[in-house]
Amino acid sequence: MKKNEHLKEMIRDLLFIGLSAGLLIGAWVLTDAFPAMNKWLVLLVFLIPYLICGLDVLVEALEKLFSGQLLDEDFLMAAASIGAICLGEYPEAVAVMLFYRIGECFEEYAVNKSRRSVAELMNIRPDFARIEQNGELIMVEPSFVGIGTVITVSPGDRIPLDGIVIDGTTTVDTSPLTGESMPKTISAGAEVYSGCVNLSGLIRVKVTSSFKQSTVTKILELVESSAVNKSKREAFITRFAKIYTPLVVTLAVLLAVIPSLIDGNWLEWIRRALIFLVISCPCALVISVPLSFFGGIGCASRHGILIKGSNYLEALAEASTVVMDKTGTVTEGSFSVVGVEPIGISSADLLTLAAAAESFSNHPIALSLKNACRNLPDSSLITNVRELAGRGIEANVCGRRVLVGNSALMSANGITPRYAPGRATIVHVAADGIYGGYIVIDDRIKDGAKEAVSELYSLGIEKTVMLTGDADSTGQAVGTALGVNNVYTELLPADKVIAVEELLRDKHDGTLLFVGDGINDAPVLARSDVGVAMGVLGSDAAIEAADVVLMDDDIAKLPLAISISKNTVKIARQNIWLSLLVKFAVLLLAALGIADMWLAVFADVGVLILATLNALRTLRI
Repeated sequence: MKKNEHLKEMIRDLLFIGLSAGLLIGAWVLTDAFPAMNKWLVLLVFLIPYLICGLDVLVEALEKLFSGQLLDEDFLMAAASIGAICLGEYPEAVAVMLFYRIGECFEEYAVNKSRRSVAELMNIRPDFARIEQNGELIMVEPSFVGIGTVITVSPGDRIPLDGIVIDGTTTVDTSPLTGESMPKTISAGAEVYSGCVNLSGLIRVKVTSSFKQSTVTKILELVESSAVNKSKREAFITRFAKIYTPLVVTLAVLLAVIPSLIDGNWLEWIRRALIFLVISCPCALVISVPLSFFGGIGCASRHGILIKGSNYLEALAEASTVVMDKTGTVTEGSFSVVGVEPIGISSADLLTLAAAAESFSNHPIALSLKNACRNLPDSSLITNVRELAGRGIEANVCGRRVLVGNSALMSANGITPRYAPGRATIVHVAADGIYGGYIVIDDRIKDGAKEAVSELYSLGIEKTVMLTGDADSTGQAVGTALGVNNVYTELLPADKVIAVEELLRDKHDGTLLFVGDGINDAPVLARSDVGVAMGVLGSDAAIEAADVVLMDDDIAKLPLAISISKNTVKIARQNIWLSLLVKFAVLLLAALGIADMWLAVFADVGVLILATLNALRTLRI
């Protein structure tokens, strides 16, 4: 149903509720002013507001009665209010229906608010794409644009399809996908994803995937299907309601019949049974618990965390072990210079010699050296470059014979390198037979990764583990820097699966989360209790294999996801206990004849409103 239709329906309901409430007050005043009024006239003045606010409920209950759906909240409210009318308790009958409709209206508002929160977030489906035709730009449906087509994206437009920028420079708002508020600057050669917004410059983009396979479509499908996977608590509530409602109806009938057969006071026991029916309505449970989980999923989505269902959100809340891949998850995934240890020369000169000797290589280590060097000499000053397989590079740099490589290269040339224990990749440098020092190259740990691990412990995570295919010295160094409990090194992809299976067997309580890049780690993501894929814009493998998708590569989103899930589950648990405790307490009071119809209305509608308000807190975690 469209937003304006929801609004019209709510306005109509509010008008009927307001009119009914006004007529109820008027009927009350009238009957108090004229106590000798004819009983049929009294019934009429109360029946008018009753039908205004309750006719829809009565019709709904009747339709369900003929379709076999007998014992639901509409039936309970209809039976209780009609019974009250039969007992002559007209104001109570109108009040039961009036407050039930207020509760329904409030419930509808809360559900729509929660849905709008997700809908507004997911309002990323592009309306059109601009393509050039006969020298003019025309707008077409994105689904009609084929792979390889060049589209034009103007400032302010939403990027309609995934592709590669072939012309232009701009800044792009990626927050609809990643939750990242800082715009990204892109130029020719950069990848762009559907759903993001072009902020500043005109760009031309070559389409690399169809609309059906685009990032925006995959995300929308993921969010829309998240309601299918229900949590254990939601499944419990569904089963509970199927047993609970017939049970309380049976108890209400027994409460009306058995004591009446003993003492003959049929009117009193029927009145108690009707109050019992009003109290027993399970609205608060049936609505507030699913609403809590839906709100939690919506809150996570606003932060670029996509959760495939409330069962996975619940599993996140129960996490006790977090296993993470190294490369691309807690590290940048690209080599960079992290340390320079010169001997007898400056750090800048040591970097310049190494980068110059490696300047003609495209090896990742060579690229990291060139990126770190600010004053690379002219290529004409770099001659006689010779690659020494398995050892390094030899070259003449500005007239000096330079050796750049491992300790074996140094030893083979009679040079004694300095030993660097427990370090990552070490590049030794010598010039004219004199050792100049070494450069440390590593896959840099991501900003905030150490803090994220620390936050995991504060959230109750008992054990953190890092898996990597790197050498033991490198892996252990990263693990120590992060503060994880255990590090498994020199692992092949199949070895990672075996390691996770061992950890699954060893854990005692809670669930095991695996965090990886979603592409190479797909088998491990599928094997863990909850698979969390990071930085996977445009990745089919990640969305298929993972249960939770972090749309950017920020490891700090993991503790945020766990925090949201824990708060959501806590709120859902609060609603369950609030609903059950209040209902069972008032049900007991009703059976003892202490509770009246007004207290029954509070136990039903009042608890529904309180639980719904509490559930809405999940949207603001």
